[in-house]
Amino acid sequence: MPRTPSSLRRAALPLSACLLLAGCSAAGDDASGTSPRSGTSAAPGAGREAGTAESRTPAGSRSPAAVPVRVAVPSLGIDSELMRLGLNEDGTVEVPPAEKGMTAGWYTGGATPGEPGAAVIIGHNDTRFGKAVFHDLRKIAKGADIAVRNDRGAELHFKVTGTETVSKKAFPTRKVYGATSARTLRLITCDGAFDAQGHPVDNLIVYANRS
Repeated sequence: MPRTPSSLRRAALPLSACLLLAGCSAAGDDASGTSPRSGTSAAPGAGREAGTAESRTPAGSRSPAAVPVRVAVPSLGIDSELMRLGLNEDGTVEVPPAEKGMTAGWYTGGATPGEPGAAVIIGHNDTRFGKAVFHDLRKIAKGADIAVRNDRGAELHFKVTGTETVSKKAFPTRKVYGATSARTLRLITCDGAFDAQGHPVDNLIVYANRS
């Protein structure tokens, strides 16, 4: 995975490993979603490329979970391949590089879409190259369909239950990344006004459940 610019790597990692993040950009290609750092690091291996669904498969299971490879929101005309996103060396969440603004990414430290837990997909709103994959995400409606295809050819569908715009300084980490037995999906990008440095100050979070 290519290293992202330092301006993108600001998402904090609480001890609980419930991450916050953002995927967006404007003039500065900032995709950060900030919160107070706990001063601790993630659990060992949480950010390794191997820290995917395969490494989390319980011993004795027949096969590893399928890997998501594409996401689509038909009502908005969104259709994107999925790259894998982990953690940077400093414990912050990776985001897609600005030059791949039209490609969303699946955070491998969360759940696999369709499995119990919160699966998280991150995408830019804008980059210095122009509009990005989640530019129109704010237009998504409650009840809209989100389709995720995996590497086994299966297409999983999720229904939007709501959206939320939050300050990056008050990101609802546990609500987004916290443990749940439900099969949920979150799409995250940046939103809102810009600060003095030209960085969006908010995150847009789309919540969806398996339909």
